[in-house]
Amino acid sequence: MIFETTPSQTVGPYFAIGLPFDVGPFVVPEGTPGAIHLTGTIYDGAGVPIPDFLLETWQADPDGNFADVHDRGGPSQIDGFRGFARYGLEDGDGTYDILTLKPGPVAGLNGQMQAPHIAVSVFARGMLHRSVTRIYFADETEANASDPALSRVPAERRSTLLAEPVDGGYRFDIRFQGPDETVFFAI
Repeated sequence: MIFETTPSQTVGPYFAIGLPFDVGPFVVPEGTPGAIHLTGTIYDGAGVPIPDFLLETWQADPDGNFADVHDRGGPSQIDGFRGFARYGLEDGDGTYDILTLKPGPVAGLNGQMQAPHIAVSVFARGMLHRSVTRIYFADETEANASDPALSRVPAERRSTLLAEPVDGGYRFDIRFQGPDETVFFAI
């Protein structure tokens, strides 16, 4: 006997309808001084853009402060800074665009300074768990060289974690498999 699939046995795409966030891709409100666009495309193993994904980001502000007050250098003093963004479409073209500010360096758990970075979680159809990575900035060469997490990534793979400057901000593509597969972290 064959039974129909139940919702708990089905994997997405439920992101756009199941995880709404009213301010979506805005870490800061439009018109915030110094705001930049972080853009990119999410690719599957065949190099095809994934149309239904959910991308979440978490970051510090340019001064290294977070939107919360949980002992991370004090709360951000930037009006409207949320530190969090969520971008997802049910039938997108695989691209994302987040309005944010370039983060500053932050202290790690042992007090060692970390290079400016953005924490990223990606959810997509067919994946039972999120994939976690970080976005570093290619124009932060000195800070990147001493970052404790980035230094643990094999040198030949570090470029997959670097956002490249483009007009109006930075571009960071995420590749799940294949050549130039993005480094993901096991957390």
